[in-house]
Amino acid sequence: MSKIQKLSPRLANQIAAGEVVERPASVVKELLENSLDAGCHRIQVTVEGGGVKRICIRDDGYGIEKEDLPLALSRHATSKILSLDDLEAVATLGFRGEALASVSSVSRLQLSSKTEGADEAWTVETEGRDMVANISPAAHNRGTTVDVRDLFFNTPARRKFLRTEKTEFNHLEEVVKRQALGRFDVGFDLSHNGKPVHSLRPAITLRDKEQRVASLCGKPFMENAVEIDVEASGLKLWGWVALPTFSRSQADLQYFFVNGRVIRDRLVSHAVKQAYRDVLYHGRHPAFVLYLELDPALVDVNVHPTKHEVRFRDGRLVHDFIFRSLHRALADVRPDEYMREEQSASRVAESEAIHQETGLAAQPGYNSQTRMPLSVPSSNTGAAFQPQFIPNNPAQSEVRTALDGMSSLYGGLKPDLPELSNTVDVSNNAEDHPLGFAIAQLHGVYILAQNSSGLIIVDMHAAHERITYEKMKSDFYGAGIQSQPLLVPMSIAVSTREADVAEDCAVELQRFGLRVERAAPESLVIREVPVILQKTDIVQLVRDVLSDMIGYGQSDQLEAKANELMGTMACHGSVRANRVLTISEMNALLRDMEETERSGQCNHGRPTWTTLSMPELDKLFLRGR
Repeated sequence: MSKIQKLSPRLANQIAAGEVVERPASVVKELLENSLDAGCHRIQVTVEGGGVKRICIRDDGYGIEKEDLPLALSRHATSKILSLDDLEAVATLGFRGEALASVSSVSRLQLSSKTEGADEAWTVETEGRDMVANISPAAHNRGTTVDVRDLFFNTPARRKFLRTEKTEFNHLEEVVKRQALGRFDVGFDLSHNGKPVHSLRPAITLRDKEQRVASLCGKPFMENAVEIDVEASGLKLWGWVALPTFSRSQADLQYFFVNGRVIRDRLVSHAVKQAYRDVLYHGRHPAFVLYLELDPALVDVNVHPTKHEVRFRDGRLVHDFIFRSLHRALADVRPDEYMREEQSASRVAESEAIHQETGLAAQPGYNSQTRMPLSVPSSNTGAAFQPQFIPNNPAQSEVRTALDGMSSLYGGLKPDLPELSNTVDVSNNAEDHPLGFAIAQLHGVYILAQNSSGLIIVDMHAAHERITYEKMKSDFYGAGIQSQPLLVPMSIAVSTREADVAEDCAVELQRFGLRVERAAPESLVIREVPVILQKTDIVQLVRDVLSDMIGYGQSDQLEAKANELMGTMACHGSVRANRVLTISEMNALLRDMEETERSGQCNHGRPTWTTLSMPELDKLFLRGR
């Protein structure tokens, strides 16, 4: 074993570069954060060879003094924190003082800068092999330019791990997109191999911000986005979330910012996933651009070298706030004022422009549920729509038995199942109802309705499934969750931490009808379970609940299991395909849809309705040409 020796500055910086500089995109991230912290209003990013050959970033920020230029390239040198108090309430994007030193140790770097009021600019150059900084005069306006060439030229093993030029540039462009979404007040220009890629002006107004999001995330995202703006308990959440019908096959359109810093966090991901649980199709991922603002002292950003992860001081509060804000916003989306005639002119013009650019004109089945506002339900509900059970249907008989058995415990849980109502008020004009009025039924599956804008197509089984499900949930939770004492209590072995959590959260678990007591340091006893879940694997359910409690500070496993069972019952208890409905019955269903939360999707996340406007129908049949 050799003696302990102090690492040379060059080797220490190259080791740090292994943490900070993974690929060209990592360099761009660190340099952009420095430019943003310098108070710039415009950033120019010039890239060659996917960023391996050259990365040049120029800003118009405060600049760096001449005597500070060599220090800026030394390790653990920063102007952003001076004390532990500063570290515990970091308000800047960068602060660790490793980026420039790490980058300069694996590249040929030139740093030029000029401060406000300075007579001349200065430049400092360094190469990874010697780490000696050479200062000389330069021609430069106010601000800073960092020119990085030949990345990993002195670490060939690292360079071999890089991908193709296209792949590396795609990663680099994604970094620029994230920073551009995080700072609307700054303009961004990106070019690759001499070709402009992005040119984004500063976005001040809400419309400007929406245009920037549309240009970076795609116009279809903004067409299907719900605006979020909620503030409570010292937390503020704003931004845009996509409707469940605009889901993705992978989690590639998810941007979450905490005080302007883009992060990837398990707690946040879990809260968002939980908010979409009842409305997202299986295996699909939601899309969102969200911004969380809170006191910097309540979040620790110094938990990862690349600063992609954070730790909240009160994770449970943050999780609950995000979940409830998104859950309520998605629940309140209804087909309302956006389809009214007084707005149709502007919508048609916008729709035609979008279709011409995106090639979505008049495609059959194209989902036009765009920008549905958070609205207050109408008071005119029309006749109630209720299912009729088909005699001698085994599946429905089984569900009826289950409902009958539960109705004695939950007063309003069993839905009424009489004949469908044959009366509905059709005296109002279609303008008063966003889903209009029924005109026909297609193959016993779809309802065709007419409103002031065009044609509405409704999947009657999917729509009624959601209506029944929401009613069952309302009755179930409104009556209070009933528990069933076990004749023989169940003992389970757990870890000490799990037992501690179960003991601390006993009251919350009891609210959901689950009574768990601690029998020993590493043993729990289950004495009562929710009636609706008495036939499930209760031991595994308790373990899942405790796991969520430890990881996220709360758990929705009990609620999820109960909702899953009620969703199955609602599916079997809803009106089936090939059921012939009268016009009055169809209109009653439309009115109930307008009143029901999350009525845009069935319990499985599939859409319940779509619309074709008159301009779209005209294009489909080439009218006016």
